[in-house]
Order: sequence, then C-alpha cells, then structure tokens
Amino acid sequence: MALFELLAGNPGAFTALLGTFGLLVGSFLNVVIHRLPIMMEREWRRDCASMLAPDAPPAAEERYNLAVPRSCCPRCGGAIGAFDNIPVLSWLMLRGRCRHCGAPIAARYPIIEAIAGIMGAVVAWRFGFGVAALLAASLSWSLLALAAIDYDTMLLPDSITLPLLWLGLLANLFGVCVPLATAVIGAMAGYLALWLIFWGFKLLSGKEGMGYGDVKLLAALGAWLGWQQLPSIILVSAAVGSVVGLGLIALKSHDRTKPIPFGPYLAAAGWICLIWGDELSGLIAGGGGGL
Repeated sequence: MALFELLAGNPGAFTALLGTFGLLVGSFLNVVIHRLPIMMEREWRRDCASMLAPDAPPAAEERYNLAVPRSCCPRCGGAIGAFDNIPVLSWLMLRGRCRHCGAPIAARYPIIEAIAGIMGAVVAWRFGFGVAALLAASLSWSLLALAAIDYDTMLLPDSITLPLLWLGLLANLFGVCVPLATAVIGAMAGYLALWLIFWGFKLLSGKEGMGYGDVKLLAALGAWLGWQQLPSIILVSAAVGSVVGLGLIALKSHDRTKPIPFGPYLAAAGWICLIWGDELSGLIAGGGGGL
C-alpha cells in the first residue's frame, strides 16, 4: 500500500517506473518481433503438410517458441547472458558487438527497447497512476511490436491484433478510454472503413492495396479509442505513409513495384491519437483555424 501511495502521489516516480519497465518490455518485444513470424511460418508449413499428406506422421521439429530456445548470437551460437541482456546499456557496453565472436549486433534492438521505454514514460505522464495507464501501455507496446513485424515481413499477426481488439472492448466495458457503445461502434466502423477501401481498390485496379491485417488493426484501434478518433487515425497514417513512401521512391531506396507496409503508419497514428487524440480531433474539426 505504501508503494501505491508513493506512486499515486508522485507522478515523476510513476513515470520513471513505467519507463524503466518499458525498457524491459522492449527487450521482450525484440524476441516477439523476431520469433513470432518464424513461428507463424512453421505453423503454416505444418498445416500445409497435414493437408497434403493427412496420414503421414508429423515431421520432428525442435521446440521453438517465445521462450525456447534461449537467445544466442546467430553467428557463433554463444548464449546471451543476463549481463549482456540489460536493455540499451548492454549494447552500449559491448559497443554493439557479440561478446563471444565480435559479430555486430543490429542497432534496432536497443532502438526498440528505447522506444518502448519512452512510450511507457509518456503514457504514465499522460494518464497518471492507475489502471488506465497500464492498459494504455499495453496498447502502446503491442502497436510497437505490430509496426516492427509488419515492416519486416508485411504481416500483422492475428495473435496480436485480435486479442488487442477484445482487450480494447473489455477495457471500455469499464469506460477506461471511451464509453462501451462508442468503442463497439469504433471497432465496427474501423473494420468497415478499410474493408471498403480494400475492396474498392481491388475492384478498380485488380490488386490488393492492403492486407486484412490492416483492417483488423484499425478495428482494434477503434475499439480502444472510439469511432470519433478514426478520422484522425486514417488522416495521420495516410499523410505520413504518403510522405515516407514518396520520399523513399524519390531517393531510390525503395523499389516502386514492391508494396510498402501500411501497418507501421497505422500503428504510429493510433499511438499519437491515444496520447493527443482530443487535440488532433479539435484541430481537424476546426481546420487549424486556432493556430
């Protein structure tokens, strides 16, 4: 009880605590981002094999999930010890290289950890001590994982988007972010909005402009933030995605024949609206006249 009273009465302490915890979560997110797509691919292969040869015994596979095997260097196989797994600090102390073989360690690992920590701190500052901040942090870290996975693989796993949708509805059953009716309408409207865009683009061009993962992600954001935030989310994500996409093409760092994942921009816009949604909605509704 004393700890709760300290955190409730000291916003700085709660911000520091949730930011530090976010660093630890970021370390786990690195595992999720790397391993979850591999787990999905293995599951697809098993399903295909069972359909093509239903009577054949399943092929033997080494256990592979978010906990097993232990994290190791992909080059030398050296196990990553506890002191080498301290968020951000270990990477800096090792100067971005494996302790065992000196192979470079990608900077994206500490970057993900730092972003998760910053997200936790910002959420604590925005929502204050309480359940709302913890739920908002869970949403934030889930969006970070989804953005990174989609950037790498063009996938938005159902194992994250669908629980996120139901968690948003559950949270708003108690009015954590918006009233339940607003959340339900937001989930339906979010799904329907991108579903219509998906099929409209496909009918006009014969191509798929986005995946169903994007549709489910916007539905989840609608369940969390309500239908009123959907215009802001769509506008911000489309604007940022267009600017970045055109910039990559102009710099010739992206093949224009290859699709650009929309999930990272949708996730970023959702998080921005989680933190500054009311201000953005007012700005959009007023056409920026107050600035």
